Amino acid sequence: MKLFYFLIAFLASASSIAFAYDPSPLQDFCVAINDTKTGVFVNGKFCKDPKLANAEDFFLQGLGPGNTSNPLGSKVTAASVNEILGLNTLGISLARIDFAPKGLNPPHTHPRGTEILVVVEGTLYVGFVTSNQNNNTLITKVLNKGDVFVFPIGLIHFQLNVGYSDAVAIAGLSSQNPGVITIANAVFGSKPPISLEVLTKAFQVEENVIDYLQKQFWYNNN
Repeated sequence: MKLFYFLIAFLASASSIAFAYDPSPLQDFCVAINDTKTGVFVNGKFCKDPKLANAEDFFLQGLGPGNTSNPLGSKVTAASVNEILGLNTLGISLARIDFAPKGLNPPHTHPRGTEILVVVEGTLYVGFVTSNQNNNTLITKVLNKGDVFVFPIGLIHFQLNVGYSDAVAIAGLSSQNPGVITIANAVFGSKPPISLEVLTKAFQVEENVIDYLQKQFWYNNN
């Protein structure tokens, strides 16, 4: 009997972990609302009364183009639940990535969503790195106009414009709010900074190298 209850508890735990991001909605939609007095709390955002929903709740005018005049030469323009309130609980979002020639969307992760990317214009060198148990294997591909590539949830990935003209890509993400962690910004630009002792040991370099990196301006293109 104890084994039975253990198995039930284990399966329940596994199930909760498996569905730890964007569970399927239990209603047609749940338009996010900032006024907590007239809403119902569901899945991270308060919901507007469905009877009060209108077309503007599901609409975003003009996705980009983004300004690529920055150190990275790229700009990500999101269409998530923060921009389209009607996405709340629907488990999906979109982003447009604009690239200047040789522009880079630097190594980053989406902790809550898988990304599927299609190249609209230009040529991109893209890739992701597998997890430790898969030996941190780098998987890359050169994409041309119309090509599609998938970046699995949580894995570090990047996109680089290897062409000599501007490039544009559209990314779909399996979360209303997938989040983004830019690796360099998080490691070397955290506030307060990660201690030199931690980073010098982690990267096996001298303190002056870490000190130099922490003093850089880490631009956020999102």
